[in-house]
Amino acid sequence: MSETDGRSPATVPERQARDRRAGEVEPTKAEPARSSTQPPVWTARMLAALARGITGGKWYSLIDKLYPEPTLRAAFAAVAANRGAAGVDHVGIEHYAANLDANLARLSEALRTDSYRPQVIRRHYIPKPGSQQMRPLGIPTVQDRVVQTALRMVLEPIFERDFAAHSYGFRPNRGCKDALRRVNELLKSGHVHVVDADLKSYFDTIPKDRLLALVAGKVADRRILALVAAYLEQSVLEDGQHWTPEQGTPQGAVISPC
Repeated sequence: MSETDGRSPATVPERQARDRRAGEVEPTKAEPARSSTQPPVWTARMLAALARGITGGKWYSLIDKLYPEPTLRAAFAAVAANRGAAGVDHVGIEHYAANLDANLARLSEALRTDSYRPQVIRRHYIPKPGSQQMRPLGIPTVQDRVVQTALRMVLEPIFERDFAAHSYGFRPNRGCKDALRRVNELLKSGHVHVVDADLKSYFDTIPKDRLLALVAGKVADRRILALVAAYLEQSVLEDGQHWTPEQGTPQGAVISPC
């Protein structure tokens, strides 16, 4: 949602100050918002660097923040809380949890030694609300969802600080109620126009090369970039056939909305 009343767009600091006056919560620059299960992936030193800005504007060493077992354990807790179905390996959350210590130890070692490879995505269709069409979902394996969640924990604070103050979708500690509170505030202040727009098949049509370039603009760790690229290039299993989408990110993947 954006505000248009004929005036020049407010700068980011101006919007943030205005939001605070309106009573909205905005994550601070020095301490990015975290979920309740997120471990201290970001150390005090990293948070300080994030707040003041790093030399060159890029992060060069992040993979060692992703593969430690405490990070993966917290990521699994988040995956388990979201529930979800099994992927192509038919390993559900309960099955994975039954031997969690060994599974996470193997996964940590695979990530550390660069031998981890994402598995094929299982294609599943669900009804699209308000339409007779079906929405395609890509269901990664539980293990891949764990790694994607850990990857999000590492990357999210870097990009979160640059997002628009009035963006509420797929943001930490934000949701529909926050957007509704903002709408109520705008109505009370005299705004009367609403623009409702939707991009058809947005996730399915995101240009992969442009997306990778945007991530690489802030992240220089080649192994992290390789993980992001690997998820973009995952093949899909549908009706017994394997195929690889030429563009887009799979709806249903943890990092797709990020």
